[in-house]
Amino acid sequence: MSLELYAAYVVACIVIVLIPGPTVTLIIASSIRHGTRAGLANAAGTQIGVAMMIAIVGIGLNQMIEAMGHWFEWVRLLGAAYLIWLGIQMFRSGGELAADGLPKRPRGGFFLQGVLVAISNPKTLIFFGAFIPQFIDPSANYAQQIVIMGVTAMVFAAMSDSAYAIAAGRAGKFLSAKRLKLMTRISGTFLVGGGVWLAFSRAK
Repeated sequence: MSLELYAAYVVACIVIVLIPGPTVTLIIASSIRHGTRAGLANAAGTQIGVAMMIAIVGIGLNQMIEAMGHWFEWVRLLGAAYLIWLGIQMFRSGGELAADGLPKRPRGGFFLQGVLVAISNPKTLIFFGAFIPQFIDPSANYAQQIVIMGVTAMVFAAMSDSAYAIAAGRAGKFLSAKRLKLMTRISGTFLVGGGVWLAFSRAK
């Protein structure tokens, strides 16, 4: 692909990653409550989820998923239900501590949690399916362009998510237990809101 086309894609990626979504909310909440490492593990997991979606777009399966009709709606609703459940769990466990006096960690770990949240919104797949082809050069190697654009998107997303994790992790050290509980509940509320929005939005 030409340098001009790639530059336009990079600018578009930067704009997109600056818009926070459920994954950023999760990363901030985990970093504040459990520390920077937890947020970075979430961020790593979300990158795997993004990579899976870009790979699906790359091999053209997004068109097949769009053709699944009402079955795709069930996938979307399951993703919404998971976000709502995760938000409720986060809200309810705002002040819950483990035996060692530290906040309880999620089952399955922060990495898996990040993967699940990243793939819980199938609208992201449709977005990548519509976004990436806009920058494809028909005269160039298709697979190579998908790899380049996929890696670029993941690099910018990883940088953004990591910055959120580091900033929130440092901020969490200065929060009192009461404020920490409040921030966790606010984050949980945002995740529930994201799940409700996803449930009532159209997949296409």
